[in-house]
Amino acid sequence: MTPTVTRLDPAGLLGSAQELAALLTDTVAGGASVGFLAPLDAARAVAWWQARAEDVAAGRLAVWVAYDGGRTAGTVSLAFPDKPNSRHRAELVKLMVHRDTRGRGLGRRLLDTAEEAAAGSGVTLLHLDTETGSPAEHLYRSAGWTRAGTIPGYAASPAGVLRPTTIYYKALGAGARTG
Repeated sequence: MTPTVTRLDPAGLLGSAQELAALLTDTVAGGASVGFLAPLDAARAVAWWQARAEDVAAGRLAVWVAYDGGRTAGTVSLAFPDKPNSRHRAELVKLMVHRDTRGRGLGRRLLDTAEEAAAGSGVTLLHLDTETGSPAEHLYRSAGWTRAGTIPGYAASPAGVLRPTTIYYKALGAGARTG
């Protein structure tokens, strides 16, 4: 069965908070640096997702969920800035795929979904940060993202160890042609 990818509205996000929290705790337990330290308590993960509903309602955040056989298998989000001089760009955040569904192209599908939605909404530049040396770097490079640089000791790993972070960007649509 092919996973389905759905964009969540605020009610959908609140209704999916438990499943998204399970995905987040799995991601952190697997060692991915997504902003949390291990062990991540399920209640804290649920509360974090619930707190995103206001940003979804305000249009500051778009969240997609990939369902595989009725189960939440992955997610990706776009964070939109509110400053007038930055409305042409968005940040790709929280691209996560459950450990037992990795290696089947779901990460690429989520990335493509976010890129297409961004371009469709007039965004011409995407950016993200990821732990240097993580498997995610291969995904971004293979999808045409450009490495902008590395910041040493930028974020703590789930184990609390400061790690370098690499910044990537990708021009979309007219931005890709004009550079």
